[in-house]
Amino acid sequence: MADITDIKSIVYTEKSLGLQEEGYIVVQTSDKVTKNQLKTILKEYFGVNPVKINSLRMKGKTKRFRGIEGKRDNYKKFYVKLPEGANIESLAV
Repeated sequence: MADITDIKSIVYTEKSLGLQEEGYIVVQTSDKVTKNQLKTILKEYFGVNPVKINSLRMKGKTKRFRGIEGKRDNYKKFYVKLPEGANIESLAV
């Protein structure tokens, strides 16, 4: 079962801040989290019932550091549409 610790971060980019004005937040999680699990996390911990959730599976990039090749972790990125007037204060910029 997913927990709040599965949320890695909230994404703050130029695109995500523009979407925030339309009522969306962008959440980066571990690659095991599903839409239903994220929905229950948002209900339990933040008291918000999302209207819509879209997800992307992001593959980790392969990088070199001092000649040693490594790989970043895979993760999921969720676009969460919040109900009108709903706000998560701890996530707002």
